[in-house]
Amino acid sequence: MEAIAAISTPPGYGGIGIIRISGKDSFKIVDKIFVPKNKSKNEIEGYKMKFGKIFDSNGKSIDEVLVTYFVSPKSFTTENMCEINSHGGPVIVKRILELCIDNGARLAEPGEFTKLAFLNGRIDLAQAEAVIDMINSKTKKEQEASMSQLEGNLSKKINEIRKEIMDKMVDIEASIDYPEYDIEEVTKASLVETLKKIDLELKNIESNFDNGKLIKDGIKMAIIGRPNAGKSSLLNAILNEDRAIVTEYEGTTRDIIEEYIVIEGIPVKVIDTAGIRSKTDDKIEKIGIEKAKKIAQEADLVIYIIDSSKEIEQDDKEILKILENKKAIIVLNKQDLKQELSIKDMEIKNTNMPIIKMSALRKEGIEELYSQISKMFKLGEINIDDSITITNERHKEIIKNSRKKIKESLNAIDDNLPIDITAIPIKQTLDELGKITGATATDDIINEIFKKFCLGK
Repeated sequence: MEAIAAISTPPGYGGIGIIRISGKDSFKIVDKIFVPKNKSKNEIEGYKMKFGKIFDSNGKSIDEVLVTYFVSPKSFTTENMCEINSHGGPVIVKRILELCIDNGARLAEPGEFTKLAFLNGRIDLAQAEAVIDMINSKTKKEQEASMSQLEGNLSKKINEIRKEIMDKMVDIEASIDYPEYDIEEVTKASLVETLKKIDLELKNIESNFDNGKLIKDGIKMAIIGRPNAGKSSLLNAILNEDRAIVTEYEGTTRDIIEEYIVIEGIPVKVIDTAGIRSKTDDKIEKIGIEKAKKIAQEADLVIYIIDSSKEIEQDDKEILKILENKKAIIVLNKQDLKQELSIKDMEIKNTNMPIIKMSALRKEGIEELYSQISKMFKLGEINIDDSITITNERHKEIIKNSRKKIKESLNAIDDNLPIDITAIPIKQTLDELGKITGATATDDIINEIFKKFCLGK
């Protein structure tokens, strides 16, 4: 197979840049452009580094580098591999990559190194997906969940379940092939017990997806309220920096401002929105208000901030309607000013939403807000050490479909259908679960997954 090459470090300036090459001829290609300082030792040893210089076709030195050699099959792709560690300037790494291509390598496609690791049997498909999740991790918990999957914990469980199903399929085939032994009823009884056990195991994995989704996608939290209620001040207080413009004038925020924070290991996207009011002649502000309402509807959590130094107005009542059937927290802001509003106000009290007193200006009440968010989403109960946590929507759908097939099989047994009919959804369960590890995944699924990868990985 032809050698592939790509830059594996992010674009831009850094201490080092890494150019990765994989393939049967990767050592030959590097040998054409790299001259080690110690020329007396020319043999290539795996997991060894050589110091030397990269030269172009005219014999001009490009950079001083370290080259690491990985001899097949003990490499990431299981093929011969080299990693050239150069200085991290974008011009340098690009020139070295071009030299690799000029001397026989092909530019790698996104994720092609990991795809080779999968195709060559070093990792399975679930582990390959964990690689990109590791790279994209936003929090420690997300990284730990990805590492658990990369270590094969999910794959191991899925393979155990598939083996149980395959063992039962052997029994089914025996009862079909040897009807004279009258073992169909015994097979069915044993099958029901196994299918119920497997369904419970899959149910437990599926139930952890809500936690997994929180770990991976986090909480989308929208801050809404009337103009000048203190939304931008709250954003600045949460971020501990002047991210949004704050003035005494109404309607300062026209567009959406988004930033991430972390609460108990869970990423929270904080979205500051335009102030919502019914009367404005400003076309740009009207667009901002519509955006604010839309984001409030789509958010996982809404922080409704009210200026407690003023009385409730009609606009507040309209905003409360937006929050019906939503997870929301009411913040009574500006506690540092004279109070015209209290928790006892009937318009607020009757909402049954958690209410927090705050002064965004003085950054008072932030920890109480975090505590309430943690309580609402049970963040303290998320523990990835005790169970298999799936963070991938694809895996969740596969498990969901597998459980449907198991139920179809159990229903067929209850209806006393022939064993060969019962076996059809069982076989489909086997194929469905194989899509997680890649055992039965189609080329389309595999290609779609690796499209998400970056170049050089």
